[in-house]
Parts: sequence; structure tokens; C-alpha cells
Amino acid sequence: MADPRHPVSVRTVALVQMDRLQTFALSVRWSDNSDMFVRRSWDDFKQLQKILKETFPVEAGLLRRSDRILPKLPDVPLLARGGRTSRGLGRLKLLDTYAQGLLAASERVSQSSVLTNFFSAQPQDLEPVLPPHSLVILPAPEKPSSQPVSSPVIHSVKAQSLRCLQPFHTLDIQDRPFHVQAQESLGVLLRHPSGWWLVENEDQQVAWFPAPYLEVALGQGWQADLALQNNGAQFCATRAYEGKRTDELSVPVGARVCVLETSDRGWWVCRYAGRTGLLPAVLLQPQGLGSLLGGPGLLSGDHREDMVAEARTVPPAVPARPQPSAIRSRCCTVTRRALGRGTGTKSPP
Repeated sequence: MADPRHPVSVRTVALVQMDRLQTFALSVRWSDNSDMFVRRSWDDFKQLQKILKETFPVEAGLLRRSDRILPKLPDVPLLARGGRTSRGLGRLKLLDTYAQGLLAASERVSQSSVLTNFFSAQPQDLEPVLPPHSLVILPAPEKPSSQPVSSPVIHSVKAQSLRCLQPFHTLDIQDRPFHVQAQESLGVLLRHPSGWWLVENEDQQVAWFPAPYLEVALGQGWQADLALQNNGAQFCATRAYEGKRTDELSVPVGARVCVLETSDRGWWVCRYAGRTGLLPAVLLQPQGLGSLLGGPGLLSGDHREDMVAEARTVPPAVPARPQPSAIRSRCCTVTRRALGRGTGTKSPP
């Protein structure tokens, strides 16, 4: 049975290398006009191919070869020139053709729950950071044979530290004194929409720290706007949200959202699918892969997965909503008219 929401476009965009693991970043657009980045391994695609053959034996040509419409999944030779990275880029190109072939098959296949579940957001797709020292490799654009071959673009994920603007004293997560001096560097482990971030000092003390006291260190000024202000930055929806009023947005889990204006009231002005409206800030977080592919972002310290998971065990409650006027100055004419209908007042021209 076809799912009401299904992928309509899948494009491979980057090879992601983390230690010995290679994954492939894909940009997925859905039938509801949402889009997101996902990461899948080569083994994930091999398992998908196996499930598709079992689910659609006719389309796989198992009953009659001439009926086959499922694309094949060839592999790059193990001893391909260029080593592991070159083989990964070769697989990336093959997967782009393979994904487009799946969506070009019959609606029974392209809109099936198998493909919908495979390309839906999974926990690793919602992580706000990639592990430090990961490599995000963008393939070189294809050029005519008369032009020299370009090299792939490689982004190296490095841990970033921020510095404290003025002295601040608090307690760490074990209730020990946590003293920070002006200009002291702190590593950021988790950015929380409340404005309190989980940080670590040189003594490996971990504490919640007020974000307004932090700034990007010298030499990293090109990241300041996205790291601390986030206006116009791409964020990821960690949970689905159904808007309850005309000035609220509805988003599926994993959707990429453009944040236009942040607020300490707990609701942010966002743009999504051509509309401007409010979303609870607790549902949004920076997306590590999206930050690298769409612009620089703030990255975490080294190997903090367990700590971050523990900090997110109890999701914070959705705060009280601000007034509808909070977004009127940032929205388009269509949204302003909707706001006027929802509140029973005439919207300004």
C-alpha cells in the first residue's frame, strides 16, 4: 500500500568518512515539499535491495526477467585506483543513478513503505554534529574532456572552542564549582535552545553555561553569525510538529527549517515550505551535515555521544506561545492574511 508521504527526488551530495565507516549523504525531497539530509551506508543499500526483491518479486524480474524494472546495484571494484576514498566516490555516483532508478520505477515501488521507511529520518540523521576528524567529501563537478579534471572538495570536521566574554561562576553537572575567566576557552558539547549550553573546560569539567557569555574565538570569525545568532541558518526538526494556529508551522521529523529570528521565549520565527511562522525552539537543532553542506556551523567536542544522549533523555516542555504579532514583520502576504483570518482581525497591507 502506498504511503501518503513518499520521496519524489533523491540526490547523492557527499561522501562522509568517519574512522573506518563510510556513509553517503543524500538530499531527499518529499511529496509534501519537505526536504532533508540523510546518511546511509553501502550495506544499508544492499539490505534495501534485498528487501525490495523480496517485496516485489515481479518488478525484480524473479518470475520473468523481461518484467524487471528494479535497477541493479553494481559495485566499484575492490582494487579500484585511488584507494578507499576513490572507491567511495565511485559508489556515490552509482548510488545517485540507483536512487533515481528506484523513483522512476512503478508507483507501487516508488511510493511503497519500503522506500519511505528507508529514506525517512533516522537517529543518525538528526544528530546536530558529526564526530571530529570526520571527512565530508564533495565530488568534483563533471567537466568536458577538454578541461582539466577537478579534485573533490574535502571538509575536515574539527572540534571548535568558544571563549568566555567575562568571568562567570556556576556549578558543573556534579555540583562542583565551575569558574571561568574572561577569554578562557570552552569546548561546546551540546547547544540547547534554552540558551544554556553544555560545555567543557581544560580540566574536563562539564557544566551548563549561558550562551550569551560565549563568542567565537579569533580566527573563526567567519562562523560567528551562524554559531551565535543563527538568523537564516538551516536547522533540523527532531520531532514532527502539527501547527495548532494559523501563525504556526507544521513540519515532519527531519525537515530542514530556515530560522529567521530566535527568541528566549521558546518560539522561533522560521520559514518552511514557502511559509513563515512559529515553531517551538525545543524541536529544532543545528544539523551537522547540513551545516557543512550549506554553510559553517558549530561542531561539538570529541566523542560525546553518550553524554549528549543522556542530556536529551527528558525533552523540555514546549513553552507558552508569543503573540501573533511576533511574526507579522517577517512573513509574506499570504501568511499575514492567514493570521488575520485566524485572529478575526484585518491584517495590515
